[in-house]
This record gives sequence, C-alpha cells and structure tokens, in this order.
Amino acid sequence: MTSVDNRPLRVFLCHSSADKPAVRELYQKLRTEPWIEPWLDEEELYPGQDWETEIEKAVESSDVVLVCLSNGSINKRGFVQKELRFALDIAFEMPEETIFIVPLRLEECTPPRSLRDWQYVDYFPKPQHERALQKLIVSLKTRASSLGLRNQTTISKENKKETAIEIPKSAQSEMPTAEWIAKNKIILSNGMEFMRIPAGKFLMGSTYHQLDDERPQHIIDIPYDYLMARYPVTFDLYRTLIGAEVKYRGYDVEGEKDHPVVLVKWTDTIKYCQLLNHLFKTELPVGLVLRLPTEAEWEKAARGTDGREYPWGNQFDKYKCNIGRRATTPVGLYSPKGDSPYGCADMTGNVEEWTNSLKKAYPYNINDGRENEKVLGDRVLRSSSFGSDMWIARCASRSFSRMDFVNIHVGFRICIAPPLPK
Repeated sequence: MTSVDNRPLRVFLCHSSADKPAVRELYQKLRTEPWIEPWLDEEELYPGQDWETEIEKAVESSDVVLVCLSNGSINKRGFVQKELRFALDIAFEMPEETIFIVPLRLEECTPPRSLRDWQYVDYFPKPQHERALQKLIVSLKTRASSLGLRNQTTISKENKKETAIEIPKSAQSEMPTAEWIAKNKIILSNGMEFMRIPAGKFLMGSTYHQLDDERPQHIIDIPYDYLMARYPVTFDLYRTLIGAEVKYRGYDVEGEKDHPVVLVKWTDTIKYCQLLNHLFKTELPVGLVLRLPTEAEWEKAARGTDGREYPWGNQFDKYKCNIGRRATTPVGLYSPKGDSPYGCADMTGNVEEWTNSLKKAYPYNINDGRENEKVLGDRVLRSSSFGSDMWIARCASRSFSRMDFVNIHVGFRICIAPPLPK
C-alpha cells in the first residue's frame, strides 16, 4: 500500500500575461482546496529574484502543470518555447498515463501540436467555470492519489478536527433591508452613522493551510452588543478635528471630502477617538465609548456569524466593492449591495482599516494583552484597499503594520463599545 504524504499537490499555472485575469480567478479557486498548492508567478515571485530560474524550479517541482491556452497565448513568442517546452521535457520522462500536463482552454482555440496528445478541459464560457473546475478537480485527485498524497476528504476531516466547532447560522443571512437598517442604526450629531452588532458567537479566521495568520478557525463569543461605524471615517469628518495635519502631509482632499481619510497613523486614530469622546460623551449610551474596534469586533461586523468569505456572501463580486482600482471612492458608493450582514458598508475595498489589536497569533483572546493601547508593537489592519485583489478582500484577511505607518491605502473606522481591558 502506498504511504500517505502530508504535503499538498503542487500545481503550476502556465499562462500568458494577457490571460492573467482568468488565470488569477482559477488560482484563487484552487487555493480554496486545502490539498492543492497552486503556483502563480505574481503571487510567488519576489522582488530581486531571477524569474526565469524560479519558474523553471517551480515547474520542475510541480506535480501537475496546467497549460492555460488562448489564441493570444498560443501565438505569443516565448510562451511555448520556455515554460511549456520545459514542462514537456519533464512529461516525456514520466510513465505513460501519468497526469502531469493538463491543457486548459480559456477560449475557443486550437491547442498547439505538442499538446494534442492530452485531453483538454474548457474553462469557458464563464457560466461553465464551476463545471469545468469540478472536471479538473477529478483529474487532480487522480494525480494526488497516484503520488500517495493526502486527498480532499482526508484533509477536510483533519480541518474539522482542528477547528472542532459547529458553524452557527448567521443572524442576517441576506442583504439587510432598509427597514432593518433603520431599526438598528444610531446617528451622532456630527452625522456619523453606527450599526448595532448583537452580542453572541461568530466564526473567526479561516482554514486555508497557506495562511497561518488566519488559523485556526475558531468560535469567538462577544458577550456584549456594540455599534460599528457604517462607513470609514471620511476626510470631511476627520478635518473637522484634525484638518491642519492632513494638509501638512500634502494630500489634496478637495473634491474628496466624502472619501475615506488616508495617511493616518495608528496613533492619529487614538487621538481622534479621544477628541470624539470629549465632544460626544453626552450622546453615548451609558458605559460605552468611541474607540477603534478590536479585530474580532471588526470581523464579526464584516461577515456576520456564518463564516462567509466576503461581506455579501462567498462569491467575489467586483461590482460590490472598490477593489483592483487606482483610487478611493466616496464611502457607501457600493451600498447596499456590498453591505455586510449588519448593514456596514465598505467592509472590503476602498481602504485598509486600523484596529486596536496588537499582532498576535490565534486563537483570539481579548484578555491576553493584545488590546492594550499602551503597549508598543505592530497593529492589525483589516479590510482591503482599492489596490487589493479578491484574495485580500476576504473578511478573514489580516495584515500588520507599525503604529507610525502612513499610506494612501490605509484609513480607519470606529465603533461604540465597552472600554477595553488594560
């Protein structure tokens, strides 16, 4: 009997740069399979590396090479001569019937002569993507089995054992209605809107084996109601209190008053909250303060309780967020279609958002010192910016930066909640 290897199946995506959007989507879908480790140049190559050498090494160490074909890629000089020819040399040394090269057509085209011995799969038109993906998964499972690698079922069982949780149902599984928003919203006298997030459990983190910062996925119980800002803080609201500092940093905010404020350090956000608490203390519910959210509070407000990938569900939709673009947009531009289950807008896209939390491993624990404002250290950023991709746009995605970090991709939103432990 073949012994079981714990490593994932390595899959190289051979493609033309012109086909990057379609290949990137396929890459993201393959990454959701915990037993597959796809390799895509833009994700795996780092500045300063010799790309040709690294690609050859990646092809050589791969278990499967997906050759993504289009009319443009077939006729492009260098496409067949480099990656494909190198893969073919490896394939010819393997036993017959080995699944190593898998041609994948991105559009109606005639595969090159060198690939006509292999059955291809059609990854088009777009409505047929899921069906094509399932056919491809069958081939990849066959290859994994022949190599004695763990299959999808084995890893799924291990993931369940690792998380040892039952996923609760979301309190708001569909897009919140205008009536629901009206009943669960409060507005401060400066125009800031806040949505009520009910106390209770939610699913935090992810099970993706490549992303240790998001694992283990676990249940967090937030034992209190709190209110999350419906939108990120805008330039207009920020300048009301600290306008001179924004101008000092040389950012032209004219015409962008309703865009999220950027170029703010973590310490700037703490100062801003302190000023707000002084101004609006008579408007706040008893025992609550204005502050940065913890990353747990932020994630629950973004994804609800059902562990969804994006604020609106599990499928990425570029028409519901400001992702993959060149600049910020007015807050709420994608509302309500892009809203979270609790009616919060821009929980992905537009800007990354500071949280109060220090960089620490999961499981999350509010009482382990990670929420102490007085402690120096990298802080957690949540959400994604206008320049991010769909992978970073997931609700569970985390990044970390110094407290003095300043960037046009980074802003913040605030919440109304109990004071944090010291």
